[in-house]
This record gives sequence, C-alpha cells and structure tokens, in this order.
Amino acid sequence: MTTTRGLYLFLLSLAALFPASVLTRAPDKFAQYQSRSKSHLPIPLDDSSYSDIVSKPRDYHAAILLTAIEPRYGCQICRDLQPEWELLAKSWNKAAPYATTKLLFGTLDFDQGKAAFQQLMLQTAPVLLLFPPTIGQAAKLDSSPLRYDFSGPVSADQLYAWMSRHLPEGPKPDIIRPINYSRILGTTTLILVLISVFTIASPYLLPILQNRNVWAAISLIAILLFTSGHMFNHIRKVPYVTGDGKGGISYFAGGFANQFGLESQIIAAIYGLLSFTVIALAIKTPRIAEAKTQQATVIVWSLVLLGMYSFLMSIFRTKSGGYPFFLPPF
Repeated sequence: MTTTRGLYLFLLSLAALFPASVLTRAPDKFAQYQSRSKSHLPIPLDDSSYSDIVSKPRDYHAAILLTAIEPRYGCQICRDLQPEWELLAKSWNKAAPYATTKLLFGTLDFDQGKAAFQQLMLQTAPVLLLFPPTIGQAAKLDSSPLRYDFSGPVSADQLYAWMSRHLPEGPKPDIIRPINYSRILGTTTLILVLISVFTIASPYLLPILQNRNVWAAISLIAILLFTSGHMFNHIRKVPYVTGDGKGGISYFAGGFANQFGLESQIIAAIYGLLSFTVIALAIKTPRIAEAKTQQATVIVWSLVLLGMYSFLMSIFRTKSGGYPFFLPPF
C-alpha cells in the first residue's frame, strides 16, 4: 500500500514538473510539419506558422531562411540561393527516416513575414536562422538561434557544412543533386562535333602539327615572352613607358628589379634577332653553295650579332651604371 501511494505521488510530481502540453505538443508539432514538408519543401511559412514552428517547447532543430524573392526587392542573392536551399531541404527530407537529428526546413518570405522581420530587426536578406531544441537529448541551455549572414552567392554544400557543425553528432544525409541531362547531352554533342571536325580536318592538320619547324617557332616565341619579362608585367601591372622629367620618355626602368612594358618588348625583339642570327649562321649559311655569297652572309650576320649584343650590353649599363662591360659600337 505504501509503495503504491509512493508511486502515485511520484507520478503526480512528474506531471507537475512536465505538463501534458510539454510532453505531447512538441512531438506532435514536429510530426505535423514533417507531414507538410512531404508536399512542399522547404515549408513555406508566414508570421503565424513561423511563430509556431520556433515556439517553445520544441524537441527538434528548425532551419529557417528569411528571404525576399520578389524581383521588386532587388535581392539577386535571394533568387540565386533559393534553388540551393530547396536542394538542401529535399536532400535531407529524402533521408529523414534514417537521420538521427530531427530537423525542419522552412522559408519565410518578406511578403508573408513582415512582422517577423520587424521583430528580428532585420534590415537585409537573406538570413538563415538555426533554432536548437529546447527539450530532449539535444536541448541546449541557450535557445537563441544561430545566424548565418550571406555576403555573396552560397552553395548548398556551404550551408550543409555550416549546419553540420552546429547539429548533434550522428549520421547526416548527403546532398543529392539531380542529374543534369541537358548538360550531359550538350557535352556529348560537343565531343561528337569535335571528333567529326578533327576526322575531316586531320589530313590538313596533321602535317602542320607534325612539322618540327612549327613547334620550334612556337617554343622560341614562348621562350622569348617569358625570358623578356612578359609575366612580370602582368603580375606587377607595370606602366608601358614613363616620362624622364625633362619632357621626354623613358623606355627603360632603372635597376634590374624594375622594367616597363615597352622595355620587355624591346628586349624580346633583341633576343629574337640574336636567336635568328645564330640559327642563320649555324644552319642556313653552311647550305649556301657559292663561296663568295656564303662569305658575305657570314660577315653580315656576324655584324648583326655584334651590333645587337653590343646594344643589349648598353641597355644593361643604362639600367645599372655600375655594369663594367661593353662592346663597340655602343
């Protein structure tokens, strides 16, 4: 008799601490919104449903996106984010029966939630709020929502990563992107077109692609571009030329750590002419059959080589006055 009375008093005290509304309302509310999410994801909310879904007590997480999709508000980020937000909600809902975390996705547009926007004192959109549960194993003492502010376009993967950091440990569903059949069809068509064009043009392209002189010219041009400082110009955004302070133009920058755009072009031209001179002396000149013509060619190209190399060394002396070497005539 004493044991029965003690059990009865214990149940009465338990009922006083946890009213029936606390014990039954939150699970029923989650089931109610979960059933609504089967027809439309994420759940469209208004001021009333927003207040209800985030009201206490709740034994679930609620991810609410406050947005302004209508074009008259000029929120391009809101319109770009909406497909990614829907993809995240649908991916989670597909695996909801196997997920250990109870989570609801909702969207509150400004037109349907002006009171909520005013209550939260929001001046911009979109804003993502993640409400933790107030009862149950995952409940937190601080029930205020976590806020994700958008500073630019965000993908579903970024939102998923942020939410996962704040959700309880346990298996979480992966994001499942729908198959883009139009992209697959477009890529396949492009590949087939390229294969057809290459098959038709191969008798004309292969001799060009297999020509050693073509590849030698391409390699030489690339070497001249990079050794003359072409990449340096793009990285440092150097000026093309500057004034010399006397009403004239400076074509060469002082010091070996600086250069102008025109300077790199002049150096590339000098290197190119020097390279062509060496190639002519080494390959073209020995093939000349007539002795006098061959001798004259050697003298001409040698003078060109001497003059260009002398000019190159004079540029070095211009950039650095302490450079000790020179060649006539410069």
